[in-house]
Amino acid sequence: VQLQASGGGLVQAGSSLRLSCVASASGMSFSSVTVGWFRQAPGNEREFVTGIRWSGGNQYYADSVKGRFRISKDMAKKTVYLEMNSLQPEDTAVYYCAAATGLIASTVTDRDRYRFWGQGTLVTVSS
Repeated sequence: VQLQASGGGLVQAGSSLRLSCVASASGMSFSSVTVGWFRQAPGNEREFVTGIRWSGGNQYYADSVKGRFRISKDMAKKTVYLEMNSLQPEDTAVYYCAAATGLIASTVTDRDRYRFWGQGTLVTVSS
């Protein structure tokens, strides 16, 4: 699976931004795929933000973004979106999309379970 993330930028606190993650995989079924968004701020470990199951659409969110961020997918475009609202300076990070197969609910937040990673897109929120 190849992943291409885009949409990052510099915004002011309180603003919104939408990230996109386009997935491609020749000869592979997406039925068991989970796509996640992770972020890594300078000096911090890469942390789970949100994830969505390609089949069924179950969504998972980190507590820090619940109610502000929303993940969605467009199956025809093989694209997963991360809509980020009420952005705060602490949301500043490089955001990565990642894909995994065969995850159970309790492992969706585990970055080590994700085999495929996009290149990351930088989100900077100024105060």
